[in-house]
Amino acid sequence: MPRGVALAKGMGSRAMKPISPIDALFLIGESREHPMHVGSLQLFKPPEDAGPQYVRDSYHAMLERTEVQPTFRKRPAFFGALTNVAWSFDKDVELDYHLRRSALPEPGRVRDLLELTSRLHSGLLDRHRPLWEAHLVEGLSDGRYAVYTKFHHSLMDGVTAMRLMQRTFASDPSDDELRVPWSLAPREHKASGKRPSLIEQAGRTAGSAFALAPSTLKLARAALLEQQLTLPFRAPRTMFNVRIGGARRVAAQSWSLDRIKAVKSAAGVTVNDVVLAMSAGALRAYLVEQNALPDDPLTAMVPVNLRKDGDERGGNQVGTFLCNLATDIDDPAQRLEVISGSIQDTKEVFWQLPPAQQLALSAMNIGGLFFGLLPGFLSYASPPFNIVISNVSTGRAEPVYWHGAQLDGNYPLSLPLDGQALNITVTNNADNLDFGLVGCRRSVPHLQRLLSHLETSLKDLERAYDL
Repeated sequence: MPRGVALAKGMGSRAMKPISPIDALFLIGESREHPMHVGSLQLFKPPEDAGPQYVRDSYHAMLERTEVQPTFRKRPAFFGALTNVAWSFDKDVELDYHLRRSALPEPGRVRDLLELTSRLHSGLLDRHRPLWEAHLVEGLSDGRYAVYTKFHHSLMDGVTAMRLMQRTFASDPSDDELRVPWSLAPREHKASGKRPSLIEQAGRTAGSAFALAPSTLKLARAALLEQQLTLPFRAPRTMFNVRIGGARRVAAQSWSLDRIKAVKSAAGVTVNDVVLAMSAGALRAYLVEQNALPDDPLTAMVPVNLRKDGDERGGNQVGTFLCNLATDIDDPAQRLEVISGSIQDTKEVFWQLPPAQQLALSAMNIGGLFFGLLPGFLSYASPPFNIVISNVSTGRAEPVYWHGAQLDGNYPLSLPLDGQALNITVTNNADNLDFGLVGCRRSVPHLQRLLSHLETSLKDLERAYDL
């Protein structure tokens, strides 16, 4: 067997598996302008006794992990011109294609790393191979190295990807076991009873459809009479809600979780409320700088994880909230109060619904994105929302290590779409919250300025509560 070609041991060939409708949407909607993968950029401090060949040796050791789990062997099957209906599972995986080693040019600045990451995040994954890549990047002037990974959204959602990456880490710096995500077997998900047949599944779906009627009345009452829900297609038009190109730019920075928790405690809100308020203040300042702030407040789509703890199966299971970002309000404390109230009102309705109706409401919220594919839609219709802001905090509260190297930064990178030229995603890493920003390179100029605006926005909140 050639070096770098991984044979999935003990698995043999496997029958094709149907692609779920939600996962298929990420395949059908993909184009050169709309790569449909999620990614992450991780920074590591090598152990103190690491030699100059540490990254090279780690790379070759990773290539020896040749047992590849099914999620990392699957790709869309092709039936002539027909595709995106079933998964095919490759028996042999060419690991040295999927796992790559790169070096930054001198002087090896973080700016150079982000520029490389921007290019890597812009490229499409090959549909004729399993839909994932990992890049080890060395050459940073401060001695750190980076790992950039990307997975097609049809394989797994961002929460599942982050949870899987967390399982490769250890809390003990002396633990030098080399764990790689493609070799980690999914944790067993405790299902209730045997798997239902297709007929039973169809019956349950029909039952859910009938059950949707009273829930629909509840939603209508909450939205129209009690005004508890922020509805799609009421957001103002902004410079972010345009047709995008295929090139991306990324920006990343960490903030102390203690600072954010101090605002949370002073205001009596949640950490996620403070994250949304930080983002809202930064967006307001950025749009003012661009002379593009609308009179009406921006609306954010906020994904929520619908998986139970321990469920690491592939695919997508995500709900959505819509939140008023109160960007029309200058006072940061008042802005945070409106944001917190908007999210709380939506939660009160959302979590009372059965799972099928949660997905139905989420589909209504997010469905407007697909209208962006229609010619002329973006030019005439109001956006369903202005931006996606996602908190996928799945990390640990203490420092973690991989092969003896400490994780120093963990920046999630998601996907812009037509009508949604900017995405902000956040995760936790020990004592920090790590922000990853991804924007259309053409439509969001000077993306890195948003990092300065995020810091200013947090300082404004601290001053508002005398912190």
